[in-house]
Amino acid sequence: MFIIGNFIGALATVISMVLTIYMWVVIARAVLSWVSPDPYNPIVRFINNITDPVLNWVRMKLPINFGGIDLSPMIVILAIIFLQQFLVASLTSLARSLL
Repeated sequence: MFIIGNFIGALATVISMVLTIYMWVVIARAVLSWVSPDPYNPIVRFINNITDPVLNWVRMKLPINFGGIDLSPMIVILAIIFLQQFLVASLTSLARSLL
């Protein structure tokens, strides 16, 4: 059973890292929206391509827009924090119980 416990622990670590990186990408997207970056810049295009599917889905499901301020990045960041606190913590606890 220790192999399954180690696998689940490693999976929890990878999920936590991916969620943290994605949260920073969403934060970068929000900061970029305050300035007017070159839309043809490869970094800007990469950030937009990575975050657009999730942000557009949130905008479609929860049309939260107050006076031109888009709150969808905040909703996504809160969802990421929830997943880190619930999913990653649950997987880590499960992995410890299997060791």
